[in-house]
Parts: sequence; structure tokens; C-alpha cells
Amino acid sequence: MLPVTHVLAFGAWLAAQSEATPSAPTISIFLKPPGVIPPGGSTTICCVCQCGNGNFVLYKGGHWIRTLELRGSRAEFSISNATKKDEGGYSCHYVDGGTVLARSETVEVRVKEFRLPRPVLSVLPGHEVAAGAYVAFRCTIAHASAGCFLYLEGQVEATLLPKGQGDFNLSRMHKGNEGRYSCQCFTGGAPLEWSAVSKTLDLVVRDYTRCNTVRLALGAAVLVLLGLIVAEALCSRRHGPH
Repeated sequence: MLPVTHVLAFGAWLAAQSEATPSAPTISIFLKPPGVIPPGGSTTICCVCQCGNGNFVLYKGGHWIRTLELRGSRAEFSISNATKKDEGGYSCHYVDGGTVLARSETVEVRVKEFRLPRPVLSVLPGHEVAAGAYVAFRCTIAHASAGCFLYLEGQVEATLLPKGQGDFNLSRMHKGNEGRYSCQCFTGGAPLEWSAVSKTLDLVVRDYTRCNTVRLALGAAVLVLLGLIVAEALCSRRHGPH
């Protein structure tokens, strides 16, 4: 059998190798605020990456638009006074030293006239829920045949809600479900008719189990510390001059 010191050294070498060869970075891309925008409106394309000191390069339909400086973990490209020319699929490449290290998904910018009334988004049982709870979203609009999308800021994909004022249900809520939600509605036909985006609502998910675990861990640490203090005091008394 190998000595324990050899086994430990081999484990340390494996850990060092895994740190020396990090995985390729990944880029998240999303619109802020999400949804279809009206002519003359505005939106921001956000690219987020836990990267180094390189740059983001923004593309539209495969064509270079501009190079964006990385500020912290993100870069932003704003579109204001939007026109039909701004429509299309945008993506971000992370470039360092002339080498493309990562590519994002594609996010669609759509510029349409708003002809439907603005919907109202609501959530039950409320804006703050416990982890593992059941939540229902409802996007209400004064148009019986309209379909609606549910947006979560920071995500590319939208959720198509049931027609006829149906609820969209999420069960077993977790921290990844919290964030800023909104909805937007449309009617079928050629072309589609759109509403404005609803007012946003912020959903908070409280993980009480995790909080209790942290409290228990802190309590245990305090008890261990007190035990060490008492043990040291007893040891000092035992070896004292008396």
C-alpha cells in the first residue's frame, strides 16, 4: 500500500491541476427591460460573463456592430429611439488577445406598434414566498383571444401563458425563480398585434431551511468555542502553582 503522505500529495496535485485548467467561460445575454419595444422606444442588450480582462464584441445577424468594454462582469449596449432597422438577432462574443473564448445565445430585438391595452401582472399567494411553495402568475388583459408571454429579467426565453386568463403555475419554488417579472400580450394574425409590457413585480423566495441551517451551524460553532475556552481554563488550573 502507498504511504498516506503519497496519497495526500497525489490528491493535492489533482486539485492543483483542476485549478490550473479552468473551464471555458460562459456568457449570458438578455434584454433589459425584456419584451417587444415600440418605435421610438429603448432597450439595453446586457452581456454577462465571469471572464478576465478581455472585451465583448456585439454582433447582429452575424455582422460586427461594435466592441464593448467589460465593466466588472458585464457589458451593455443601449438602443434608443428604436426603428425597424434595430430589429434582429444579437449575440456577444468574449474576445481576449484576438481569440474568441466564448459565444452567447442569440437574443431577438423586435420593434412593433402597440395596439392592445396594457396588461396587469399579478402573483399568488404574494410577492414573497417560501422555498418549495406553490406560486401562480396571472396576466390580465381586456382582450379575450390574446395570448401573453411571461418574462423574467435576465433570461432569454419567455414563457407562453395559457389563453383565457389562465394561471401559470410554478411549484417547488427555489432561489433561481426569484427576480423581476413582467408580461406582454399579443393577438394572432398577420401581422401580430402587441400590447405594452406590464408593470414589473419583484418576486422574493425565502429559503428558511437554509437560514435555519446557518443558525444551527453558528450555534454549534459558538458551543465548540465555549467548550475550548472551558477546556483551556481547566487545563491551566490543573497545571497551575496550586
